Amino acid sequence: MSNSRPLAIAHRGDPYRHRENTLPSLRSAVLAGADAVEIDVRTTRDGVPVLLHDRTLERLWEVERPIAETESKHARGLGVPTLREALAAIGARAMIDVMDAESARAAVAEVHGSGAADRVYYCGGVTPMTAVRRSDPEAEIALTWKRAGIPPRHLMDQVRPRWINMPFGLVDRRLVSRIHAAGLLAGVWTVDTGLNMRRMLGMGVDAITTNRIETLHRLLPGRHRKARRSS
Repeated sequence: MSNSRPLAIAHRGDPYRHRENTLPSLRSAVLAGADAVEIDVRTTRDGVPVLLHDRTLERLWEVERPIAETESKHARGLGVPTLREALAAIGARAMIDVMDAESARAAVAEVHGSGAADRVYYCGGVTPMTAVRRSDPEAEIALTWKRAGIPPRHLMDQVRPRWINMPFGLVDRRLVSRIHAAGLLAGVWTVDTGLNMRRMLGMGVDAITTNRIETLHRLLPGRHRKARRSS
């Protein structure tokens, strides 16, 4: 059930060129050849889904405040994009990584409100992916799994993923074959060196998530490099 060409997924956009999870970073990733852009979503105090990986705004935005205690207008004033803005900026497929059940439900509602359901899929652990599944029975899900094996049957029945998404260090050819034998697709993260990219491609994975999307794009079979703007 593997793809003929593995997907190149840009991790939080193009973070070596632009600040992660920002609109310039997302646009840069698409220009560099990403098939999909992975974005992290959390909700603000007033329930608006915005792009942020961490619980607080400190690392990226130098504000020592949890995003859950921040109004959306204040987050946007700092430069934090909303999910709606991000979906418009990406244009291509988006892989939405949600951190908790509340963010999952808000993300699904925003995706459908934006008319983007046909080009979005979701990734995350069992709890947020269960919330996604309950909110949207037709959603495409990549279940994040951090153990060297396939999730147990009761979790698979609960989440009904299409993908198993794993740290690349746990993956070998045998595990990829087991995932495919179960009728699922194998995704790996976060792969940033050419050596490891080639190794994952040799194992037959179906998607690679990377911070270096341009490097991965050059290595994929049958790909033609897009022209980069001069900068």
